[in-house]
Amino acid sequence: MTHRVEKDVCEEYCFNEEKVQRLRQEVERTAGLADIFKALADDTRLKIVYALAREELCVCDVANIIGATVAVASHHLRFLRAMGLARYRREGKRAYYSLDDQCVATIIGVALEHYRHRGAPAGNAGTE
Repeated sequence: MTHRVEKDVCEEYCFNEEKVQRLRQEVERTAGLADIFKALADDTRLKIVYALAREELCVCDVANIIGATVAVASHHLRFLRAMGLARYRREGKRAYYSLDDQCVATIIGVALEHYRHRGAPAGNAGTE
């Protein structure tokens, strides 16, 4: 029995010049987005962002949520702040962090929904 391998590329090179020109300009809007996704690609930072999407937290709370030292939590929080994903405020001797805007929470929510929709294995991230 012979198995035919389906080619997943065009068998003939051609392109739609109008579509290519239009979309080439439109995709430029994504400049800088990769940096946001790189920031979220780190498992620890993703957990922090997920928690901050739920509520404002002090650095000590974040450290305990992610099972790390305050120094490690602070490092990740400063990174998220530098990326424009989180903001902080001081109250006495405590520093509280929250998401800079809810767009990031929406991104995480959509990603979780996609992950669940595609049949994520039990016990992996995204289960509640």
